[in-house]
Amino acid sequence: MIRKLDINNETELKRVMTIWQEANIKAHDFIPKEYWISNYDIVKNEYIPNSDTYLYLKDDEIKGFISIVSEEYIGGLFVDINSQGNGIGKHLINYVKSKYSMLRLGVYKKNKRAVNFYDKMGFKIKSENIDEKTKEVECIMEFNK
Repeated sequence: MIRKLDINNETELKRVMTIWQEANIKAHDFIPKEYWISNYDIVKNEYIPNSDTYLYLKDDEIKGFISIVSEEYIGGLFVDINSQGNGIGKHLINYVKSKYSMLRLGVYKKNKRAVNFYDKMGFKIKSENIDEKTKEVECIMEFNK
């Protein structure tokens, strides 16, 4: 089941943030884990409250989520590290593709698994730039209906 995050539910928010931190550290081994730890509060207190975040639940447990900023930008798609590879990311992407006519995102070029995933989901690389905070190459990808 997919539904919107209840931003006032501290238990849901804590679970989302645990998934965010663990999945980032696992997927981005080329970035020091301290970077993700230091950004935890900003994501929790600024980014998540200012996005539309949709949860993927199985047996009433949050297994993943996707956050949409400004009706078009995927600020993040994260799946619990113990549930990856089970189609959760695909379900979340298909859900937001049904709600939004155009979607953009940034993904680190070194995160080949994610770049390939988004490509298979119909996203195309539009440009590349250097993320000033991490100094890593980021691919800007876009999907249009």
